[in-house]
Amino acid sequence: MTATKDALLASDRAHLIHPLHSKAGHQDAHVWVKAHGSTLVDADDRQYLDGLSGLWNVVAGHGRSELAEAASRQMTTLPYCSGYTGSSNPQAIALAERIAGMTYPSINRFFFTSGGGESSDTNFKTARYYFRQLGQPEKIKVISREWAYHGVTLAAMSATGISGYWPMFEPRVPGFSHICSPYPYRYQAPAGVSPGIAAANELEQKILEEGAETVAMFIAEPVQGAGGVLVPPDDYFPRIREICDQYDVLLVSDEVITGFGRTGRMWGLEHWGVEPDMIQFAKAITSGYFPLGGTGVSDRIADVIDGGEDVWMHAYTYSAHPVGCAVAMANLDIIEAEDFPSQAAEKGRYLLEGLRTNLDQHPHVGDIRGLGLMVAVEIVQDRGTKEEFAAEEKVGARINQAMQQYGLFSRMRGDVVCLAPPVVITNEELDRIIAAVTGAIADVLGS
Repeated sequence: MTATKDALLASDRAHLIHPLHSKAGHQDAHVWVKAHGSTLVDADDRQYLDGLSGLWNVVAGHGRSELAEAASRQMTTLPYCSGYTGSSNPQAIALAERIAGMTYPSINRFFFTSGGGESSDTNFKTARYYFRQLGQPEKIKVISREWAYHGVTLAAMSATGISGYWPMFEPRVPGFSHICSPYPYRYQAPAGVSPGIAAANELEQKILEEGAETVAMFIAEPVQGAGGVLVPPDDYFPRIREICDQYDVLLVSDEVITGFGRTGRMWGLEHWGVEPDMIQFAKAITSGYFPLGGTGVSDRIADVIDGGEDVWMHAYTYSAHPVGCAVAMANLDIIEAEDFPSQAAEKGRYLLEGLRTNLDQHPHVGDIRGLGLMVAVEIVQDRGTKEEFAAEEKVGARINQAMQQYGLFSRMRGDVVCLAPPVVITNEELDRIIAAVTGAIADVLGS
C-alpha cells in the first residue's frame, strides 16, 4: 500500500460510510483515482479491467470527453432549475421526446429521477394513484420476484427479492410479496409443463392468493442482474403479459440495467415481443457520468395522470435536472451512433463462447449464461446435483480476490461471477476477462 493510499484510507475510515457498509470488508479497499475506456486505475497505480462497468452503468466507457463537455456547457448555461409544475427546461423536454422515439410504442410520457431506487418508488406511487383515480383504491399491492433487485429505499428494498438486504431494516413495507424467479438453472417446473410457463403461472397464483382486487402491479427486470444474470425462458414474459391483462395488473419493466442496449436490444422486453405498462431506467442513460434515472408510462396511464381529480403529489428536487438531461442526450448520441445494441450482442456472444470453451467442463462450474453483454458463471460444489458450497467456505469471495490478482475488478452474487463490462470494450480485453475468470477459478478450485 502506498503512503498516499494509506492516508486516503485512514481518512476514509474516519469520515465515510459506504454503501453496503462493512468495516471488515473495507480494510484493503481500492481507492480509484482515474479511469479510461474499460480500465480502472487505483492509488497504487495498478490497472484493472472494469468487469461490471462500475455498477452496470458505464456503458460508454470511462473518459468520454463529449459527456464531460456536455455537462460543462450546461453547467455554465443553466446549472439547475426546478422541474416542478410551472417550470421546465429545454434539455428535459428534448430528452423526454427522444426517449419516446426509442422506447415501446405506447410509452410516450416520462418522469425523471436521480436513479433506479427513486424510479421504483415513483412507479409504486404511480400505480396506486392510477387505480385510485379509477375508483379502485384497494389496488395497492406489488408483486416482485426472488433474486430481484429494485433498489434499497425502504419501499424499493421491500420489492427487492435478495433477502440479505432485509434483516437489519425490518419490518418491510406492507403490501409487497415475491414469487419464484424463472431461474433456468435452478427452477423446478412440474412434469409436463414448460419451465417458463410454470414460473409465470406463479404470478397468477400469487394474484389469486392476494386477491386480484388488491394487486396493482408486477415489477420485473427483463434479465435479473444483481441476482446473478438470470435470463428467463422465451415463453415466460408473453405469459406474464397475459396474466397481467387478465387480472388488470400493471406490468412494470425494470430496465435500469437492461435499458439502452445492454442485452443486445435497446430494451430488454423487446427480446420477447412484450410491451409493458410502465418502465423504469437509470444507469446507462448517462453512462454513470451524472446521477439520472426515470420512469415512463403508457398513454392510458398518462391520460389518467393528466385528467385525475387529484394532483399527482410526487416530486424530487433534482427531477429533470438540466445537466443530467444534457449529459443523457450526449450519451444517447454515442449509444445510437456506435450502435450499442449490436455491439453488446456481438461482444456478449464472444464473451459467453470464450468462457464456455474454457470452463464448460470444469467440475465446479455449474452454469455459464448470459444475454447480450450480461454474463454470469455459477460456481457449485457438485455439477451433478447443483449443490452449492457452504457459505463459510467463502468460495465466491476467494474467486473475486483471485480475479483481482489477474487484473479484473467485478462483483459476485454469492458464488456467481457477474460480468457486464463497458460496451466499448475490445475483444482483446474480453480475452483478458476470460483468462482472468478461468485463472481465478483454477487457482481457488483447481483446473
